[in-house]
Amino acid sequence: MPFLLFLLILIFIFPWIFLPLFLFFILIIILLPYGFTIYSLFNLIEVPKIIYKIASKRIVRKNHALEHATINVIEERYGERPDLSGLAREDGFIVRGSIDPEELFDAAKEGLRRLKRGELSLAVHPRCGTSILVGNFVFSLIFLILLFVTHTFSIWNVFAAFLLSAFLGRMGGELIQRYFTTDPHVEDMEIIGIDYDIPVFNPFITLVSPVGYLIKTDRYRRAKIIDIN
Repeated sequence: MPFLLFLLILIFIFPWIFLPLFLFFILIIILLPYGFTIYSLFNLIEVPKIIYKIASKRIVRKNHALEHATINVIEERYGERPDLSGLAREDGFIVRGSIDPEELFDAAKEGLRRLKRGELSLAVHPRCGTSILVGNFVFSLIFLILLFVTHTFSIWNVFAAFLLSAFLGRMGGELIQRYFTTDPHVEDMEIIGIDYDIPVFNPFITLVSPVGYLIKTDRYRRAKIIDIN
């Protein structure tokens, strides 16, 4: 209460001090609808491009499935690990977070074995970035539809879009994972090693305390039989 009274006295005596903050607040309110609209249009364009980029490279999809299987195995052993995150690449996948590299490597090998045995559900993970992307896409789509239908920006439109995207985004994200961004058929894959994932911008710190590990993968090299007769 004394602080509030002191603040009111300051505003009354020195109103020009708070004028920039007041103008900034008004500007934010005015620009907020445009910000949401631009953000939504951006998501409608970029999210499909990102998903297509992953879906068009089968090796990345396989490594994405292995990444999820690895984290699922770790969470089966030690419980939910929201600090872990992953990124699939063509040469393997990165797992970031507080994890012993030997445990990580062992979990990766177990995940690969279980996928090969047919436990295809391991290829899907609820915290995958795909689900976040789909959630953003659904939010943007619903927000723009409501904006077009009502011809007005309303906080209720934002709230409705948020609720629907929270529900549909997770469901849609798992479907997109299952059919587009992962490939659990990894019979031709093998894990060949593990290495530090060292960001170039800060090599000294990451050598001491790496932010993640790269699980290296490769496809089986099948010998070609040449008929010389």
